Amino acid sequence: MKVYTKTGDKGTTALFGGTRVPKDHIRIDSYGTVDELNSYIGLIRDQEMDSHYKTILIEIQDRLFTVGAILATPQEKEVLKNGKLRLENLGIIDSDIELLENEIDKMDESLPPMTHFVLPGGHPTVSHCHIARCICRRAERLAVHLSHNEHVPEIAITYLNRLSDYLFVLARKLSSDLKAEEVKWIPRK
Repeated sequence: MKVYTKTGDKGTTALFGGTRVPKDHIRIDSYGTVDELNSYIGLIRDQEMDSHYKTILIEIQDRLFTVGAILATPQEKEVLKNGKLRLENLGIIDSDIELLENEIDKMDESLPPMTHFVLPGGHPTVSHCHIARCICRRAERLAVHLSHNEHVPEIAITYLNRLSDYLFVLARKLSSDLKAEEVKWIPRK
């Protein structure tokens, strides 16, 4: 199988199911941003950190492939001609969101309560987490925008929302683990 097909040379691409759309279609922007997020999480996973975080990040990357597949499938193409679901063994389920919530709660238990906003930074790994969080928020906004006109399962949007929370808390936890400087945001008086 060749990497290049030349079918997109005129600015269109195929969704799951074969429907062709312009490459700047909101659906493409939406799952393309999830792909960008997945790549950035791979960069975070490549940093020095506890192996538990790396295991969770691999699970997240796997789920993001699923979110991308969901976003790449128009509702009219969700069911194959033989009656089977196109994404039969794929999906985001409640336990995927619960995993993120449980991990957030575990990390939060070892952190001091938040009393102020913090500026992103302090260590390259922490900064990568904040960038991934911002990309995740963009992916969520695009999925919400897509949902205004086309079917997007609510659970996919919920997963992205919870993932951005996870990435924020992971940044705080890694900042603590790495003894990075945490700079408070101080509003002007």
